[in-house]
Amino acid sequence: MRSRPHDDAMAELYRSEPALALEVINSILADGDQAELMIVLRQLAQAVGGVQVIAGQAHLNPTQLYRTLSPKGNPALSSLTAILKAMGLRLAVQPLTPTTLAHAA
Repeated sequence: MRSRPHDDAMAELYRSEPALALEVINSILADGDQAELMIVLRQLAQAVGGVQVIAGQAHLNPTQLYRTLSPKGNPALSSLTAILKAMGLRLAVQPLTPTTLAHAA
């Protein structure tokens, strides 16, 4: 698990460079490392107002949100969607290649 000062430094970086946060999240989603995704989402929550604020906006208990955004967190889709919405983000589905859907049909 990363140290608290590292989380604070990453939150500050994401606050000053939001596009970097999106790049990191999308890269993690491409690789499928859930523990890493939860860590980055926690750092981003700190960057956009703090876990307490995000918990309130997502209608989640702050303790539950801390657990959800831990490396072992495994949020339900509804929780993840609420958390992302509170951060001004949303999930989106994109084809792996431009012809992916054409081959599936």
